[in-house]
Amino acid sequence: MTEQGRANNFQIVLRSLAVWLLIICAEVLHGILRAILLVPIVGEFRSNQIGVFTGSAIILVIAYFTIRWIGAKWTSELLTVGFLWLLLTVAFEVLFGRFVMDLSWERLGADYNVLNGGLIPFGLLVLSFSPMIAAKLRAKR
Repeated sequence: MTEQGRANNFQIVLRSLAVWLLIICAEVLHGILRAILLVPIVGEFRSNQIGVFTGSAIILVIAYFTIRWIGAKWTSELLTVGFLWLLLTVAFEVLFGRFVMDLSWERLGADYNVLNGGLIPFGLLVLSFSPMIAAKLRAKR
């Protein structure tokens, strides 16, 4: 790989990290608003289920408006950005949930259990492919 290629990859990673921070801030705000507005009406578990869809929409919008700035163009780059976002998000959710919110491992796992109605894996799938989806949507404009 050339020096130019390494510099470009490094820039993609740094910009991907910056956008991920934006995504996490948006998702934390989204979670706070759900807790205030939706949990009293439908309960925590149902609110979390609804939140997967609204959160996925937020992520897709952020990806749509930032994907050109990130600079990832090739499928491999777009998938790498999505995989990076996936790893960082799962680590954040587990660490924040366990050590800040003091949630049990059982409670943390509940949202990941599709057989019991947990929908987080679907949201993580959207997150993983959101750079590619955003790039495809931007290319059609």
